[in-house]
Amino acid sequence: MRDRSRMGCPAAPVPGAMRFEGVTPHLGGVTMIRKTGRSRAAWVLAAWGIGLAAGPARTATAAEPAPPAPPVTTAAPDLPPGTPLVPLSVKLPKPLFEGTPKNIKPSPTLEKYDERPRPPFLVPEGCTNLALGKKVTSSDPEPIIGELKQLTDGDKEGSDGCFVELAPGKQWVQVDLGAPAVLYAILFWHYHAQGRVYHDIVVQTADDADFIENVQTLYNNDFDNSSGLGIGKDLECIEDSRGRLVDGRGVKTRYLRFYSRGNSSNDMNHYIEIEAYGKPVS
Repeated sequence: MRDRSRMGCPAAPVPGAMRFEGVTPHLGGVTMIRKTGRSRAAWVLAAWGIGLAAGPARTATAAEPAPPAPPVTTAAPDLPPGTPLVPLSVKLPKPLFEGTPKNIKPSPTLEKYDERPRPPFLVPEGCTNLALGKKVTSSDPEPIIGELKQLTDGDKEGSDGCFVELAPGKQWVQVDLGAPAVLYAILFWHYHAQGRVYHDIVVQTADDADFIENVQTLYNNDFDNSSGLGIGKDLECIEDSRGRLVDGRGVKTRYLRFYSRGNSSNDMNHYIEIEAYGKPVS
């Protein structure tokens, strides 16, 4: 066995020994000291970068993941008591990026990005996507990329060829459900190949295609009224494959209109898919 004292190292402690002979390091090697005892041993070992445990060794444990967010229920005011509610089932597209985009700075008007799955959204049993295959019109009738019918074709993927690009500035797209319906949840996807923030998003419903009769605003994140539709109280968000969910609140309507005004990467407006979950008016 090697002589540890000649190697400039403290002698190995004897198992079970109650007292320790201390050493203190200096530039020329080690110097023996006379004082003994646990406090001296602790000081000596600390000088050599070794900790003396005060009790049983503890095993490090990984931080527990954040608990899932509780379910959210539609704020529809006219639901009869005892109405069966179920989580809204939405088939999501493949995620195309992970983590908070570094080029987007925090802001008081920007919702903090959360990668956890969206909380279950509870709606009355029997709701279906009433926007699927329905007619779409726009303030820009000839998109730069894609066709307006893509917005209700059921394809929510974020790859090239799946999105529609509209002209810069304030633009809107509109979906005609074909008949009046009661809506409980609305989802839309602008673009999710990369994280972006779309500006001045306003979601409205109306009974007529010209948006004159019974116009209701369900969502508005235009915090400075730059689009002239009123100051909104909703936060902007970093969009991803989960899309943006808006509570339909049980509104009775036929037409839906979605406004936007550019995004954090450029001045263009994009849409991939629109869904409207509810029931036809009986």
